Amino acid sequence: MKCPKCGADNDKVVDSRTLREGAAIRRRRECSVCGNRFTTYEEIDGAEVLVVKRDGTREEFDRQKLDRAIRRACGKRPISDEQIRTMIDNVVFALDAGEVSSDKIAELVMDELHAVDDVAYIRFASVYRKFTDVAQFLSAITEIVKR
Repeated sequence: MKCPKCGADNDKVVDSRTLREGAAIRRRRECSVCGNRFTTYEEIDGAEVLVVKRDGTREEFDRQKLDRAIRRACGKRPISDEQIRTMIDNVVFALDAGEVSSDKIAELVMDELHAVDDVAYIRFASVYRKFTDVAQFLSAITEIVKR
């Protein structure tokens, strides 16, 4: 690991902890050169998954892309970093090796968001379902209120 402060690649692990029921490891590190402390996370790299997009193209599953989409939906909401990571883990664990449609991934994300925060769910759904007018927003909100 390179130190984010000085760029040296000489560090030592100060503390290690498992997170999210063993799905990840959090490590506190200390740079041997400048003494800066920083945190790294290790996660299991699952089996290779290809995402089949709506236009038929295929691309390798990118956990970072999923992370960005969920964080965008959760922006300025009272959702902890740990909750976001747990949602991402749940979606990744639900994916089977091989090919998965982007629609299935989006549905899994919406299920996770709906369980955590309705506003984040609406934000994500509005982009995924391509809401074009207020009526579609109202319909989605009415659906949430009925549950």
